[in-house]
Amino acid sequence: MALEDIKKIGLLGGGVMGGGIAQTLILAGYPVLIRDLNDEINDATRDTIYDGKWGIKRAVERGKVGFDDATRAMALVSFTTKAEDLADCDIIIEAIPEKLELKQQAFKDLDAVAKPSAIFASNTSGFAIADLARDVSDARKAKFVGMHYSNPVPTMKMLEVISMPETSEDTTETAKALGEASGKVVSMVKDAPGTYGFLLNRIFGAARREAQAIVDAGIATPEDIDKAMMTGRNWPSGFFGARGGIGKQW
Repeated sequence: MALEDIKKIGLLGGGVMGGGIAQTLILAGYPVLIRDLNDEINDATRDTIYDGKWGIKRAVERGKVGFDDATRAMALVSFTTKAEDLADCDIIIEAIPEKLELKQQAFKDLDAVAKPSAIFASNTSGFAIADLARDVSDARKAKFVGMHYSNPVPTMKMLEVISMPETSEDTTETAKALGEASGKVVSMVKDAPGTYGFLLNRIFGAARREAQAIVDAGIATPEDIDKAMMTGRNWPSGFFGARGGIGKQW
């Protein structure tokens, strides 16, 4: 699928992550339909996109986005509570809670309503893409890919595109091109069933475990480890003390 063939993008799940993904896509000029459980969640997602900490209103105030561009972008996002309304989307990106069974059921249900040409993508933090695609048709598996964004999506450039053996090259290239068209820097990753995390989370998790081992061995304090990483490697926050930053993920 070429970029010009993408006329409408579906997002399964809003919130902070789904809203952030939608924001990058509408600013790139793509119509986006977000499906969530109820109107209250959808309203909160709209607020996140426009008036959130990293929202479009703030981008206008900082001079990052023009007022006219912001107005056009907000006109491109719409909301629904019905999964069947995603039937005419060319690519559907899943951003629901990180629960394997919930994601598997969501993709199984989507497979029954989405058009055959639609690409399925998951924003999972690390579940194997093959596990998420378990219950979709064999034909859909060729159109199934991972697209893992980093939070906050509007400001973080990273996008991991994860392919399983069944994923077609066309699907992988489309996901990569869409990411780049919306301002992301894309890392290509092969699926690894039996592990959790792709590049970013696996590497950071290994570093976090080593940092804890250093503390447990009495070699250095958590405070000194954070200080070393923040001043010696220019990390914005450390493993332990910065609960509003990197450490909060672990």
